[in-house]
Amino acid sequence: MSQDGLERHHHRAKAIVVVLTIGLGAVAWSGCGGGNGDTTGAQEGVERGLEEAKKGIEKGRSEAEKGLRKAREEARKGFEQGKEQAKKGIEKGVKEAEKGVQKAQEEAEGYSP
Repeated sequence: MSQDGLERHHHRAKAIVVVLTIGLGAVAWSGCGGGNGDTTGAQEGVERGLEEAKKGIEKGRSEAEKGLRKAREEARKGFEQGKEQAKKGIEKGVKEAEKGVQKAQEEAEGYSP
């Protein structure tokens, strides 16, 4: 995977965490309404909302880390595959060069007096 792909995964993971945080904060805020002056209920709502937000952030962070690990592994695999293909190409080139040298020697021997 290219560096651009890694950055794209990283930015996507950040966005997910931000969206989860905002959404969970909104849920906590909406649970605080009621207008009856019950501050204990409001405080409990805020605390539940904050706990949910923490869980959401942790889950988002975990998903982001998982995505980054996967991207790194894919990049490593791509590198290994490229390295193996280069090795095979070099080996094939050496064999072709050896055949060319051998053919040239055989032709040179045919022209010698």
